[in-house]
Amino acid sequence: MIRVAIAGAAGRMGQTLIQAMRDDPRFELTHAFEQPGHEGVGRDAGELAGSGSVSVPVTDSIDGVDFDTLIDFTVPAATLSHTDFCRRHHRQIVIGTTGLTDQDRTLINDAAGEIGVVLAPNMSVGVNLCLKLLQVAAQALGDTVDIEVIESHHRNKVDAPSGTALRMGEVIAQALDRTLAENGVFVRHGQAGARRDHDIGFATVRAGDIVGEHSVMFAGTGERVEIAHKATSRAIYANGALRAAAWLAGQEFGVYDMADVLGLST
Repeated sequence: MIRVAIAGAAGRMGQTLIQAMRDDPRFELTHAFEQPGHEGVGRDAGELAGSGSVSVPVTDSIDGVDFDTLIDFTVPAATLSHTDFCRRHHRQIVIGTTGLTDQDRTLINDAAGEIGVVLAPNMSVGVNLCLKLLQVAAQALGDTVDIEVIESHHRNKVDAPSGTALRMGEVIAQALDRTLAENGVFVRHGQAGARRDHDIGFATVRAGDIVGEHSVMFAGTGERVEIAHKATSRAIYANGALRAAAWLAGQEFGVYDMADVLGLST
C-alpha cells in the first residue's frame, strides 16, 4: 500500500483526491495539509472532503515524512517548496500544478535527479490520449492547415491559457519543428493583421463552473479536423493522479509525464 500525502487538502482537487482514495485499496492517506491559517486546518480530511472520517487531521505544514508520495495540485511557489522537501527527504511527488515557468520546471528537473517526479499539467487519461492524437495529426497535416487551440474553464481559474492548452500547443509545435515562443499567438485585438502561415493560435474562455474543455482545430481548405476533450468531473484528474502515483512507485528517480505513465511515449 502506498502512503500518500495531499497538498491543498481543503481545495477542490484536494477533496476530490481524498474521495477517490477512499475507494482505491492501493493507497492510504497518511498526511493532509493546507496553508497556515486556512479554516480547514484541524478538521478530519475525510469529513472535509465529504467522504467520512479517515482519522487524518488537516495540518498547516508538510513537515513529517509519514508518506511515500505527495500529490500536489496547488500553486507554483508552494509546489517548488514541496518538491524541495521531497528531494531532501527522498519522497516521490506527483505534480498537477499549472502556471509553472521554465525556471520552475528547471528546478523540478534538478530535484528529479534524486527522486521520482510525475509532472503533468493535466492528469486526465483522455487528455493525454488527445496529446498523442495531436502529435499524429500535426505530423500528417503539416503546413497545409491553420492551427488554433481553444480552451474553457471556470471563472475562478487564474492562469491563462491553461497548462493543458499550452501543452497541446507544445506537442503540436514540436511535431512541426516550431516553438510557441516564435509561433504562439496569445492575443488578437484591433487591427491584428492577416494570419501568418505558421501561427499556433490560442483562445481562452473563463465562465461559470466549466470544469475544463479543450479543442484543437486543424483548418485547411475544404476540410477541418478537430480533436477535443470535455471534462465533466474533477474525478478524472484525481483518478489520473492516483494512476501516476501507483506507476511512480515502481520508478527510482527521474521526471516523467502522463505519456510515460500510460505507455504512450515514443
